Amino acid sequence: MKKRTYSNPVGVGKFTGLLLISPFILGFLLFTLYPFVCSFILGLTDSDGISAPVFNGGENYIRMLTDSGLHKAIGVTFRYTFMLVPLKMLVSLAVALLLNMELKGMGVYRTAFYIPSILGANLSVVIMWQYLFTSGGLVDQLLGTVGASHVSWYGEPFHATMIIVLLRLWEFGSTMVIFLSALRDIPRELYDAARTDGCGRVRAFFHITLPMLKNVIFINLVLQTISAIQEFNAPYMITGGGPMKETYTLGMLIYDEMFRFNDAGYANAVSWVMFLLIAAVVAVMYKLTGRLREETK
Repeated sequence: MKKRTYSNPVGVGKFTGLLLISPFILGFLLFTLYPFVCSFILGLTDSDGISAPVFNGGENYIRMLTDSGLHKAIGVTFRYTFMLVPLKMLVSLAVALLLNMELKGMGVYRTAFYIPSILGANLSVVIMWQYLFTSGGLVDQLLGTVGASHVSWYGEPFHATMIIVLLRLWEFGSTMVIFLSALRDIPRELYDAARTDGCGRVRAFFHITLPMLKNVIFINLVLQTISAIQEFNAPYMITGGGPMKETYTLGMLIYDEMFRFNDAGYANAVSWVMFLLIAAVVAVMYKLTGRLREETK
């Protein structure tokens, strides 16, 4: 009896597939798993990032219990997250609904709305944003034309936070694209049948569109929440954490502990706290939305 040989669509041999994905495996081991483990170990040491670390057990984590700066940074981070994420979800979905319309030249509008996500919070955008919201800047001038008083954008905690929120809200393109892709996958026959039964646009949105988007809404919600909790660039470059550290996020604290105060051990320990906070928030969101997502399957 002739012995059968193993084969697959990409070649002959048992290890062909493994060989093809080996670059990814090596990259994951070297640039993800290894730094991940090293960060945890370094968080259990007293290290300045230069000299040899000294093991100190859980002293860094004990220190967190009485670190008022860390507690305030966590509060600022969650306040910023709760302000940004719902607004970004609503704006992204609203724009995706508009861009889902079949109109001439719609591709140009889709590209234009996506461009801010590509730009991100780079230096040129930050300079533009600071000019818009500075005292006597363009926003103040526009407020003056309608008789409104000038706003102390950088002197009030709420206003300073709103500057950062508006910048990130302006960069809604990636979330919008995910919503738009899901909207285009909804069968048109559902809307045609609903229209035949006398269902209006608003009712169709709540009874067809939203139920079909539940899983996508959850994905976007998770992605944007993770991104918001990790926020660093925008507050670092625009407000510097002020006024009085009211925009001082957890990401900025980790950066300062690592590069300003040369406390690599504590910085890595705080980064693990951030990781656990993100995991806990996502787990709670997954639990709370579980029944809603199951209904769409």
